Amino acid sequence: MKDGFIRCAAITPDIKVADCNYNAEQIITLARQAAEKDVCAAVFPELCITGYTCGDLFLHKTLLDSAKQALLSIAEETSDLDILIFVGLPVSFGGKLYNCAAAVKSGTILGLVPKINIPNYSEFYEARHFASGEGVYGNIESLDNAPIGQLLFESNIEGLVFSAEICEDLWVAEPPSCDLAAAGATVICNLSASDEVIGKSEYRRQLVKSQSARLVCGYIYADAGLGESTQDMVFSGHNLICDNGTLIAESKKFTTGITYSEIDIQRIDSERRRMNTFPQFAKQDYRRVKLGLTQRDITLTRKYEPMPFVPSDKTDLESRCEDILTMQATGLMTRLRHIGCRNAVIGLSGGLDSTLALIVTVHAFDMLGLDRKGITAVTMPCFGTTKRTKSNACKLAEAYGATLIEVNISAAVRQHFADIGQSEDVHDVTYENGQARERTQVLMDIANKQNGIVIGTGDLSELALGWATYNGDHMSMYGVNASVPKTLVRHLTAYEMNTTADRELAAVLADVLDTPVSPELLPPTDGEISQKTEDIVGPYELHDFFLYYFVRCTFSPEKIFRLAQAAFNGKFDDDTIKKWLRIFMRRFFTQQFKRSCLPDAPKVGSVTLSPRGDLRMPSDASDAAFRLIF
Repeated sequence: MKDGFIRCAAITPDIKVADCNYNAEQIITLARQAAEKDVCAAVFPELCITGYTCGDLFLHKTLLDSAKQALLSIAEETSDLDILIFVGLPVSFGGKLYNCAAAVKSGTILGLVPKINIPNYSEFYEARHFASGEGVYGNIESLDNAPIGQLLFESNIEGLVFSAEICEDLWVAEPPSCDLAAAGATVICNLSASDEVIGKSEYRRQLVKSQSARLVCGYIYADAGLGESTQDMVFSGHNLICDNGTLIAESKKFTTGITYSEIDIQRIDSERRRMNTFPQFAKQDYRRVKLGLTQRDITLTRKYEPMPFVPSDKTDLESRCEDILTMQATGLMTRLRHIGCRNAVIGLSGGLDSTLALIVTVHAFDMLGLDRKGITAVTMPCFGTTKRTKSNACKLAEAYGATLIEVNISAAVRQHFADIGQSEDVHDVTYENGQARERTQVLMDIANKQNGIVIGTGDLSELALGWATYNGDHMSMYGVNASVPKTLVRHLTAYEMNTTADRELAAVLADVLDTPVSPELLPPTDGEISQKTEDIVGPYELHDFFLYYFVRCTFSPEKIFRLAQAAFNGKFDDDTIKKWLRIFMRRFFTQQFKRSCLPDAPKVGSVTLSPRGDLRMPSDASDAAFRLIF
């Protein structure tokens, strides 16, 4: 189980109602196919050995005996496979009939889990045949003396514990899986026969996703399909695999076969440790069955988006952008209202971050009904400023109706250099940071003069890398972009461009989006930007990827590298990913001191680096354990 990944499958066979031998053959064939794909656990539908739609045939001992023999046959015929199989069948025990999930591994029937919630409404009439499995406890001698009841299947792989519930068990107010997860189950297997009606598939999808999110678990949902009787219902074989709230695999409806993907047990374990509200104890004691599985080093088939902060769906992205802009503006609006402030000062460079800060400030002023003239946009040209960015800054201020002030800081910086003995010809860190700190001083003093506050422009990606001048652009009175990563800053600006009715404003925003990211602290080359940030610190899309999986998911550098290989396949080669991942790790640790004293800023996403929010990290922590090892 390298990096915590196990491959699981939800499988829908094409069955024949009441033909247990035929159905067993289909199950065995598909189990072998799954094993060939390195599947660790395979889940088949509810009552798949007999068929869910047998009706009163369930009352016949002949069918029950045939199902029992079919289960024994499945165990024997798959004894050479290193795969855990869950199959559904009716089981007679203690004078009652139970709808069971049987767990089979290496020729042994490990246990049977009976369905607890028996539906008897609308098209369902299971109570006519089956009893609830609540409180059932015992062993079935004729099935390898297998235990029957609510069971946990504990594997030899760290953190991997399986349990099962059956169809309706998930749809009730208190699913059994809630207590099973509290008892330690990390993968819930649901054997289902959920008939298809209009609108049900979307509800089913949301239900499975939500349960995997609530329980911080993997959830495998195997649905009945072709071969079930269509006398009163139609079954679509809608199989779903979810991991901690994310749908990672889904079958097409009205198909049969294998749906598989990789569940990340390591992340599930990590998330449960992080959430101190996750239940520590179950309401009941469960019988625990030991399970041996081989740890496999599998090739990932699971898809990882290269930009985890940016939704891939256009509609979702637009909704996300609208929400984030509103959250940023609401945070600033609340701060301005609380302190009775009617003036804001922004250093407007014509770059992405300061543009977004201006957009947010305009929205906040509009919410408060304040005159936009109370927003002072300050452009501060110096040695590295280009005509393009300065022009865009002026156009943006004009388009939004803000007050524009130009303060050329060249003379002040030169005086400062003379005071400290810094040669203007030496383009070192002092040369660059002297300009950044002068700009911050100008902004702070203008804010004091106007009884306003300085709006911070730096974003989350810059904070992660420490790409900010300490007590320069690092400092403000409220940082509206501090939890927005660079990859999302671009989309937020594009959203503003696409939704504004002002054509001139849209044109300026388009040019801002087309401008290379740069602090503009070194002299231009032939009038063009000579200092491009991503040439120095690396591609922001890589760094944002590293940031998400390191801070949000607490993954190791080696695991992050593996996911980056999959996400950026064809765009960045392995050496490039390794290079920038090493730099990310080094900078993240060495630059923590800048994050330990950040100004207030609103949290808008699941990752933030505020010392008062999500990240409590000492400034002198060693990165020795987090270095990429190859």
